[in-house]
Amino acid sequence: MEETQRKEKGLLKAAGWIAVVILLSKVFGFLRDVVVANHYGATMVSDAYFYAYQLPALAVVILGGVGGPFHSATVAVFTKIIKDFDAKPEYEVKKLFNTFETFSLLVFGTLSSICFLFPHAIMKIIIHGASPELINMAAMQLRIMSPIIFVGAVIGIYYGILVTHKHYLLPNISPSFMSIGLVFVLLITGPDNNGFNLAAGTLVGAFAQLLAQTPLVYKMGYTFRPCFEFSGNKRFKEIMELLFPAFLSSSVGQLGLYIDMFFSAKLTEGAWTSLGYANRIFQFPTGMILAAVLVPLFPLFSKLVGQKDYKGVSEYFTKGVTSLFYVASLMMVVIFIVRYDAVKLALERGAFTSDATYMVSEILFIVTLSIIPYVFRDSATRLLYAFNDSKTPFVIAACSIILKFILNSIFVQRFGIYGISASTACITTFNAVLLGYFAGKKTNINYREIFKTLVKILIAALFAYGAGAYVKYILTSLFKWSLVFGLTLIIAVCVCSLITYILASHILKIDCLEYLIERFNSKRKKTQDIISDEGNSQNVR
Repeated sequence: MEETQRKEKGLLKAAGWIAVVILLSKVFGFLRDVVVANHYGATMVSDAYFYAYQLPALAVVILGGVGGPFHSATVAVFTKIIKDFDAKPEYEVKKLFNTFETFSLLVFGTLSSICFLFPHAIMKIIIHGASPELINMAAMQLRIMSPIIFVGAVIGIYYGILVTHKHYLLPNISPSFMSIGLVFVLLITGPDNNGFNLAAGTLVGAFAQLLAQTPLVYKMGYTFRPCFEFSGNKRFKEIMELLFPAFLSSSVGQLGLYIDMFFSAKLTEGAWTSLGYANRIFQFPTGMILAAVLVPLFPLFSKLVGQKDYKGVSEYFTKGVTSLFYVASLMMVVIFIVRYDAVKLALERGAFTSDATYMVSEILFIVTLSIIPYVFRDSATRLLYAFNDSKTPFVIAACSIILKFILNSIFVQRFGIYGISASTACITTFNAVLLGYFAGKKTNINYREIFKTLVKILIAALFAYGAGAYVKYILTSLFKWSLVFGLTLIIAVCVCSLITYILASHILKIDCLEYLIERFNSKRKKTQDIISDEGNSQNVR
């Protein structure tokens, strides 16, 4: 019991710090979007950039980012073989690290070279049917950003090593360097007519992210020495058995994005940019809570699976998922109420028009409908990875690609860019259901308790929505819109919705709230005891 409480305190503390750090990183990402929107708006130049960026993003964000295959494979394997996390790594650990990094550099170096040499052919395939001007512009930007693919896997490996050694802060703040690099270049150079400055700034930011992680990794003893012993290495084979299907799964999942690009190439100018902004606004809070909960939880999953403590795995999975549901539901309520005002406040200036604001806000509404299955999908995926099962997510992702093409064919023809968002929401739910089913096969997950808690959470969220929507109605009927009013409105809705949500949660006796209150009271009592002890010591003196 004492050990369980110790682990919970450690996880809660880690989650809190990670949430703060990721919030800072997300703020930098938000500032990046504001600067890009102000310089380029929702135009052909920004469309070309976001089309071209998808391949580099696959490497540095999807594959090498938090929760990506390289991060997940590194954590899953190295957590089990490192004996002392505070000491320098043993010879076999360093050998495995060097073998993994050498292999990754060879593979991704090849992919990077292909993108550099044949960008026009690649973009012509991806956005088939787009205008020659758009294809040429995207090809030029892809060539500039192609080296990012080379460093993507290394970023993922370093991220995994740092998390394995419980260094959560640096890897979670390092993505902000990518945003800082882009903003720095744009503020110096200003906007241009073909997006050269956008691509160059993104390249600078990616290398800044890698350089931010490297010193601490080397300080821990992981100096890179090329090692080509790819065969006969049991641990490297274990990494490949986990990595390859996960790599295919993530790549197949990315195919869904390329399908979206294919269908959007003939839509209204700026539609793809608007979809990108809506997704990033959605990711601002969602990505933060996912990382805050799952980053410290995933190594624990792997450790408990290694110890065959399946009951512990189930308990922590239930707590993690219900906590995510609890926070995500409040976020969903707030986004539904103030999405238009938030987009207008954040982006509508310079080249970004009111039409673009409307398009982004409506796409954001559709995307947010999938927030519950979204957080559950990522949680179930981490659990399967902890069991060294990356084949199941791959098969499910492959099936979803076929469904994605079918749904896009139906929805895009009728609803345009909004149809792409609707099909994405359906696919997310499809993946969540199947992943949850197969995760339940690995260990005895109490889905009855999870579903019961979710129903209570959604009822509380409904009350919070009513209160927040009423506050917005009153304020908008009394005042005209301005920047100050927009900010005040968002704050008022957030506060009112939060208070109502907490009160409803207390009445419904939602376990998540009771757990958080218990942890808060425990920490407050501990602080009071420390202050009391210090006071008694001074009285004695």
